Amino acid sequence: MEKPFASLSCDLDDKWAYMKTHGNPAWKSLPSYLEVVVPRILSCLSQHHLTATFFLVGQDAALERNRDLFGTIAAAGHEIGNHSFHHDPWLHQYAQEDMARELMLAEEHIEQATGQRPIGFRGPGYSLSQTTVEELNRRGYLYDASTLPTFIGPLARAYFFMSSAFTREEAACRSTIFGGLRDGFRRIQPYRWNVGGEGLIEIPVTTMPFVRVPIHFSYLLYLSLYSRAVAKTYFRTALTFCRAAGVEPSLLLHPLDFLGHDTADGVAFFPGMDLPLPHKLDMIGWALEELRTTFHVVTMREHALQVAQHRVLPLLAPTI
Repeated sequence: MEKPFASLSCDLDDKWAYMKTHGNPAWKSLPSYLEVVVPRILSCLSQHHLTATFFLVGQDAALERNRDLFGTIAAAGHEIGNHSFHHDPWLHQYAQEDMARELMLAEEHIEQATGQRPIGFRGPGYSLSQTTVEELNRRGYLYDASTLPTFIGPLARAYFFMSSAFTREEAACRSTIFGGLRDGFRRIQPYRWNVGGEGLIEIPVTTMPFVRVPIHFSYLLYLSLYSRAVAKTYFRTALTFCRAAGVEPSLLLHPLDFLGHDTADGVAFFPGMDLPLPHKLDMIGWALEELRTTFHVVTMREHALQVAQHRVLPLLAPTI
C-alpha cells in the first residue's frame, strides 16, 4: 500500500531575528549561528534521506558571509522559500506598498544567493494578512504556509511577553503575535484563497487533528524536556490522528532545534533551549525517521502541486 505524503520545512531564522522579535537591541549587529546550524541540519536531513523546503530571510541572503552557505542548501536539492526580508512578525500590519517592497527585496537576494526564485512564502511568527495574500498572488506565488490552526496562540504570546521587557511601542507591534483563539478554527487541510485566478494555495502548518495542539519539532523537544517517552507517544499519536483524519501533515524545523544549552546566549527564552545538543539531535533524528516511515516526505512545493492536481480545494475569502 502506497504511503500518504507529508511535507517538511525549516524556517531558517538567524540569531538576530529571534533577538529582534524578543526586543533585544543587540540584534542590530546581526549576530549569527548559521555557519553552525546549517551544516547540522543538512547532515541530519541527508542521514534520513529527506528533502525539505528552507524558508530563508532576505536580510541573511543579502549578506556576503551567507552566500556559499545558502548555495549549499540549494545544491543539496532542497526547495528555497521566502520568509520575508526583515523578519518582522508584525508583517501583517504592513501597507500594500511596503509589503510589495518587502517581498521583492527578499526574492531578489534569495535568488542571487541560491539560484532559486521562491514560489512559496511563510510569514515570520505565522504573520498573515489579506494584503500579504493578495500580493503573493499578484507576484505569482504557488502557495503560502503561514497559518497555524491552534487555540494556544494566546498562551504562547503570554509566555513570550513574560520573558521579555518590551517598551510600549514594541509591545504594541507584537500584540497579535502567534495569533488568537479564532486561529484554532482555521482549516487544517489545504485550501485556496479567493484572490483572483485559481487562488493562492494555503498549506497550514499541521497541528494535531481533533485537538489542534502543535506537533512541530520544537514543541516535541519541549515535551521531551520532561519525558522522552511522553514526547514520543505524543508524536506517534499525532501521526496516527493525521492518517485517521486523512491529513497529509506539513511539519517544520527551526534552527534552535539544532543548538544546545551551551550556545543559548541571546536565545535562552526559546522553549527547549536548556536541553543539551545530543538530546535534541537524538529526538529530532527519531522523529524524522518516524515521519519518514509513516509518510512519503516531500517539499512544500511538491505538497502544493500534489493537492492542486489531485483534488478540488475549497475557495476561502481572505478575511484574516
